[in-house]
Amino acid sequence: MVEAGGEGQRLDRWLAEQLPDRSRSEIQRWIKEGLVAVDGQIARASARLEQGQQIELAIPEIAPPADLAPEALPLTIVYEDDDLLVVDKPAGMVVHPAPGHSGGTLVNAVLHHCPQIEGVGGERRPGIVHRLDKETSGLIVVAKNDHAHRFLQAQFKDRTVYKEYLALVEGRLTPARGRITAPIGRHPDDRKRQAVLPVDPQTGVSAGRDAITDYNVLGVYAAPGTSSGAPATTFSLVSAELHTGRTHQIRVHFAWYKHPIVGDTVYGLRKQRLKLDRHFLHAHRLRLRLPSTGEAREFVAPLPAELQAILDQLELRG
Repeated sequence: MVEAGGEGQRLDRWLAEQLPDRSRSEIQRWIKEGLVAVDGQIARASARLEQGQQIELAIPEIAPPADLAPEALPLTIVYEDDDLLVVDKPAGMVVHPAPGHSGGTLVNAVLHHCPQIEGVGGERRPGIVHRLDKETSGLIVVAKNDHAHRFLQAQFKDRTVYKEYLALVEGRLTPARGRITAPIGRHPDDRKRQAVLPVDPQTGVSAGRDAITDYNVLGVYAAPGTSSGAPATTFSLVSAELHTGRTHQIRVHFAWYKHPIVGDTVYGLRKQRLKLDRHFLHAHRLRLRLPSTGEAREFVAPLPAELQAILDQLELRG
């Protein structure tokens, strides 16, 4: 269904935002072949959408990739029961196979640990309910059966899952507690990136989807030996709560807010001030209801060693 913020968008662009793993040309081909309907009617790629419209898409069946095979990779399991796994994913691990990443993914590792997830929620990404970027570490939940997959997926869709991240951002973030509300969509000039898309002054709507991030500054740090408040060497450690799940949301929001995440070479500074081989973003806390009992459970993953080492080399200033 087209949510608030999606009205006025072209059908092909809206679908491309919903399916970031598929190319726009592929989506346009599906539309041309009559595989997409808007409120039950075959539509054109250029059709402008209205809030509340129902979009139906019959994605052509694609054989699962031949390299989607179990691999004996190390897994840090935070919690496990008959329905799900909660894993502390390391930076550098891709969640599921994709072009350029045919193996060594979280899916390959989980298939080895519990082969019964094969086919759960779809053969291309078995068990996957939500995702983390390759260089983002931290908590990710994997469903072990179809009932659990539907139950968990509904919580993410209804925005009842609590997701808290830790991030180190450039500069002294003010105010110390706040909310970033800015619509996010695919970058108009680079489809591999996301961007905050402004509201069209004529229509009063944005081509992006609503995105809300709450943050709280946990500490202000500076490189040793620098004067207090020097903007070039000051950093803020923040906790960030996601109320929506847009692609690259935290990275895009803080970059747009002029406080990009340390180590983010896509949305952040070209010349990084701290030596880090990944971006400083960690999925720290996750709270959801268990499929078996409906009980709310909270899971926590501490900062990995390479991120803690960055903090240890800085001086706490407030």
